[in-house]
Amino acid sequence: MSYSSSSMSSGSGTSRRTFEFGRTHVVRPKGKHQATIVWLHGLGDNGSSWSQLLETLPLPNIKWICPTAPTRPVAIFGGFPCTAWFDVGEISADAPNDLEGLDASAAHVANLLSTEPPNIKLGIGGFSMGAATALYSATCHVLGHYGNGNIYPISLSAIVSLSGWLPRSRTLKNQIEQSRDGIRRAASLPLFLCHGRGDDVVAYEHGEMSATTLSSTGFQNLIFRSYNGLGHYTVPEETDEVCRWLTANLGLEGFRLN
Repeated sequence: MSYSSSSMSSGSGTSRRTFEFGRTHVVRPKGKHQATIVWLHGLGDNGSSWSQLLETLPLPNIKWICPTAPTRPVAIFGGFPCTAWFDVGEISADAPNDLEGLDASAAHVANLLSTEPPNIKLGIGGFSMGAATALYSATCHVLGHYGNGNIYPISLSAIVSLSGWLPRSRTLKNQIEQSRDGIRRAASLPLFLCHGRGDDVVAYEHGEMSATTLSSTGFQNLIFRSYNGLGHYTVPEETDEVCRWLTANLGLEGFRLN
C-alpha cells in the first residue's frame, strides 16, 4: 500500500522552506498489531525499496511505514538534486547541520506516527541518512522539542540506526544535561546502532563515535554492533540481530526467525 506525496514546513520562521515529501509505502502487520515503525531510506533512495525488504522480515506484529524524502539539491553532490532528508556537505562532527531540513523530516515522521492507536508502541529506524534522521528524532524526543523549539509531539519506544551518524552531536550533551526530563528520557529510550567496518560511504568511525557520544550523553539503553568486512549495505546477519532486538525491546509476539 502507498500514499501520495505531502508537504511539510520546517516551521522555523518567516524564511522557512516547504518540503515536498514523496510517496509513502506501508507494510501491514501479518499478525496482531503491536508496534509501528517508520523506516527511513538513505540518500537518493526511496521508501519502496526498503518496504520490499521489511515485508520479508519475520516480524508479523510490526506495521512498517516507509516514506520517501523530498527531492532537493544536496551539497555533497555539488548541488545535484536527489531524495534527501536534509542537506549535507560532509559527514563529520564539525560539519554544519541543516537543522531546518532535519526538523522538517523529523516533523514529517512524527506526523506519520501521530495517528497510530494509543496502545501501539512507536519506533523510528533507518539506513545511512535515514539512520541519521532517526537518531535526530531520538534527540528531539528526549529534549521534548525540535531544533527550532517547537514541541516534539510523540513518545518513542525504539530507535534503529544502520550505517548512520548522529547530527548536532557537539551540542547534544549540554542540551540534555539542562533538562531533568531529558536525562530521564535519554536513560530509558532503547537504541540499536549497527555499522560495517568496511563502510566507505559513512566511515565506521562516524558510527562508533555516534554511539560513544550518545552513551556519554546519558543514553544508557544503547547497543552498538560492528560487522567486519561489511560495507555500506545490510546483510542477513545484521537484519537478524535487528529482529531479535526489536522483539525483545518491544515485547513482540509471533517472532519466527529460524
